Amino acid sequence: MGKKGYIALGIVFLIIIIAIISSIIWYKVEIKAVNKDESQNIEAIVEIESGTSTKDILKLLKQNNVIKSELAAKIYIGLHEVNNLQAGKYLFSGNEELPEVLNILISGQVMDETVTITFAEGKNMRYIASTIAENTNNTTNDVYQLLEDDDYILSLIDKYWFLTNDIQNANIYYPLEGYLYPDTYSFENADVDVKIIFEKMLDQTAKILGRYREIIENTQYSVHQILTIASIVELEGNNYDNRTKIASVIYNRLNSNMSLGSDVTTYYAIRVDMGERDLYAKEINTYNAYNTRGPNMEGKLPIGPIANPSEESIQAVLNPDEDQYLYFVADKNGDIYFSNTYEEHQATIADLQKKGLWYEYE
Repeated sequence: MGKKGYIALGIVFLIIIIAIISSIIWYKVEIKAVNKDESQNIEAIVEIESGTSTKDILKLLKQNNVIKSELAAKIYIGLHEVNNLQAGKYLFSGNEELPEVLNILISGQVMDETVTITFAEGKNMRYIASTIAENTNNTTNDVYQLLEDDDYILSLIDKYWFLTNDIQNANIYYPLEGYLYPDTYSFENADVDVKIIFEKMLDQTAKILGRYREIIENTQYSVHQILTIASIVELEGNNYDNRTKIASVIYNRLNSNMSLGSDVTTYYAIRVDMGERDLYAKEINTYNAYNTRGPNMEGKLPIGPIANPSEESIQAVLNPDEDQYLYFVADKNGDIYFSNTYEEHQATIADLQKKGLWYEYE
């Protein structure tokens, strides 16, 4: 081979070397993170369906700006014998280099879409509906429509021992009021069906009430009545001690054929939340199956629960004080005063009025 031949061969060899070096540099650059310097927020959610080919997975990743190059990814997969990329929904920040992206797909580190919802004690169905709407993809109307589904309510009565035909009374606003145990619950994602939410809460109610089932069945009151009393006790009291006293007042008044005269039942009857405003005299004096301050409610409970009570209030109702109190009143600070007679009760009210602690009604 002549001198020119060696020169030509050297040039070809140099070109090949440059091409190899360039390819290596290109490959190393292309498997780096898209957002290597974290200068932009390019979070991407990529959902890979079951049965998607590796080729299509890489295409999805490139389309969503998760990887720089499909070709570089194919080379990496071939060199490292990567397989078993799993289906699922993934969240990428753009800061992951190609090996990390593939490791996430191999290990199936799918997005945590869990939704956690806390339902506070002593709240009513309007609150529950709005809380569900705020934390899931359901609307308040979805909640109310399900509550109006008679077939669904019947299916729940068949499923849970503590649900009876009492909740189907036409005068009841919401059939599951009082039966959805207030607690913190986790659900798979925001698309959770309202039925799943209800039944998870009812399962917890079953657990709580199951502890007291024998006691309840040995009282003269139904589960529905126990929960109705507990809901009043929940809203009228603020600790276990005064709740047991309030429970005894309720029993004493029922046994004496007196109306309960509970403000919280009137608020519920007119669908106004406590603290929203004071009651009007006409609201107090109008008959409603929930309003124990209204006419024709002597010796009667409201038609159903007015809130979802805590276990403490249920315990208080099942273990009331044995005193003979017939009256109690709370001041604007939440302190509660108990009396045996109407005269004592009126004296307490007069004292609270003098101190500016009495609720005035218009």
